[in-house]
Amino acid sequence: MLAILNSLPRGRVLDCPAGEGALVESLIAAGFDVRACDLYDELFRLDNVEIKKGDLSGTLPYEGRSFDYITSLDGLEHIDSPPQAFREYRRLLKPRGHLIISVPNIMNIEERLKWLLFGYTSHFKPLSNRFRAQIAHDTAGKYEIAVHANPIGYNELRYYLELNGFEIQAVYRDRVKAKQWLYFPVVALIRLAAALTPEARRQDRWTRELASDSVLLGGNTLIIHSILKG
Repeated sequence: MLAILNSLPRGRVLDCPAGEGALVESLIAAGFDVRACDLYDELFRLDNVEIKKGDLSGTLPYEGRSFDYITSLDGLEHIDSPPQAFREYRRLLKPRGHLIISVPNIMNIEERLKWLLFGYTSHFKPLSNRFRAQIAHDTAGKYEIAVHANPIGYNELRYYLELNGFEIQAVYRDRVKAKQWLYFPVVALIRLAAALTPEARRQDRWTRELASDSVLLGGNTLIIHSILKG
């Protein structure tokens, strides 16, 4: 995320969820005017930076059109209502403001095969009563920190972005997995099927994007940079 923002003019940034403040600290060092917000504001570790309590599933404590940029690192998958978060992004950003979000990549080839074989992906395992009780114990009741409750992939991200007036600028992967070559025969089959799909259907179903390196051959994290239309 920092690499994306470093190429842009300095301005006012909202980082939500801010966590302990690692990204906030880096953004301040890079010259941005940063505000931090998190459901668990008590976990924030930067003494000289204001942190406000806020839930992406609700209304955040800021005026509309207050920010040039919003960064939302690995937050959407933890909340009850991702659609509301996109409405808040739209409300808080100035026209032509930038939104940079990241989520676990549930659409890469490894996760697709895990879903086929086991019925769930690495980041979204079944949440039994025993497992949830253990998480609650380990996080002192702050289970939202650890629980991935809402699988949200490229399809859902693009749908909610476009629904709320955003235009995608770029899609990034965090890294290439070391053993990805093992899946190349399946990747080739997926891309052959994509190539044989009629052009109109490819456009309607985002076939090229779903078979792209960023999505299909992505690592653990999918990063999308979009702009709110003016």
